[in-house]
Amino acid sequence: MLRYCAARLLAGIPTLLLVSIFIFSLIHLTPGDPAVLLAGDNATPAQVEAIRARLKLDLPLWEQFSIWFADAMRLNLGSSIYSGKPVTELIAQRIEPTLMLSLTTLVMTVCFSIPLGAIAAWRANSLVDRLAMGFAVAGFSIPVFVIAYVLVYIFAVELRLFPVQGYKPLSGGLLTTLHSVTLPALSLALVFSALIARVTRASVLDALGENYIRTARAKGLSAPRILFLHALKSVGVPVITVVGIGLATLIGGVVVTESVFNIPGIGRLTVDAITRRDYPVIQGVILFFSVSLILINLIVDMSYALIDPRVKG
Repeated sequence: MLRYCAARLLAGIPTLLLVSIFIFSLIHLTPGDPAVLLAGDNATPAQVEAIRARLKLDLPLWEQFSIWFADAMRLNLGSSIYSGKPVTELIAQRIEPTLMLSLTTLVMTVCFSIPLGAIAAWRANSLVDRLAMGFAVAGFSIPVFVIAYVLVYIFAVELRLFPVQGYKPLSGGLLTTLHSVTLPALSLALVFSALIARVTRASVLDALGENYIRTARAKGLSAPRILFLHALKSVGVPVITVVGIGLATLIGGVVVTESVFNIPGIGRLTVDAITRRDYPVIQGVILFFSVSLILINLIVDMSYALIDPRVKG
């Protein structure tokens, strides 16, 4: 088990290096000079050059990347061009809202989509199945920001059950925090659930045709016991796979949702940094998301080994 996990972790290092090169190159090849933006319209050429020298923008790209990557390995992602604060500090300040939003979305999604997909498979081609798959198609088709605005209008404006915008930190109490992230998490969960429900239905439908399910039925086991204790147990690998893929797509949804609900998380930080062409912050945030995805994939691979011992080989 440890050898398998170590091999998967080492496999992520080349991926991280390639992602770092891509991020650095993409940002520095886009139009616009951050030194000019920072200096302002009335700056002299000498002032612009001084800013470029201070930010090391006058060095060749390969040398800039070498310095940036070496600092990143020491968790030094530089400082924001606009605020002057360290990028790691800015990310640390914004990580709580994003983490709470993501975890709440994940819990909502798993608790809703997996049972929905399993029941749809059990009642295949029935009205329940068609309604469940209709929900899945709608979840894929409707953009997350549209869902967010609809939920805001219904539950915040009309029913006044949840706040329209904002985030309450954990220091004010867990229930208060959950109340503030319920609507944005629900917006993401409705999209996220559509993917997992479809995969769960397909996997459970295949499992229901296996011999051990027929044996369980012949023994007179109840439908819930067959469905949730036998069929779902055998489809853990594909379901965990799609959950991992969904977490990757969740990052893009977080950026949009945090902007709609005015949540001061990492997604909102990303939008602000792109608007200002704040290169160090953009690089740091994208690198943070990339490392998070690599860790998620590692956890998913470890879960494979726990669920199916044959994966270790």
